[in-house]
Amino acid sequence: MKYAIVENGGKQFVAIEGSTIDVDRLNVEIGEQFDLENVLLIVDGETITIGTPRVNKAKVSTTIVEHIKGPKVVIFKYRPKKHFRVKTGHRQRYTTLKIESILAE
Repeated sequence: MKYAIVENGGKQFVAIEGSTIDVDRLNVEIGEQFDLENVLLIVDGETITIGTPRVNKAKVSTTIVEHIKGPKVVIFKYRPKKHFRVKTGHRQRYTTLKIESILAE
């Protein structure tokens, strides 16, 4: 099995060929190709390539599948006996990427 650990938006993801990952929203149209170039580790069967801090000339080719919203997070602050109540919410936006290939030289 071939997989890689990539970094995008300050977060690390395990990229397995043929699977999908959700990363922070990218400003790219649906159906376009996108390359992740911050590859930290590549595993190809018994061969393991570790970057210091990145693997040179390695990239992960992906295709943009869709743009989605994450689950709603409700933030409720209150102070007892003071009648102070604030309710806010947030929904993070994500982009779903389909991993096409892992290229290493």
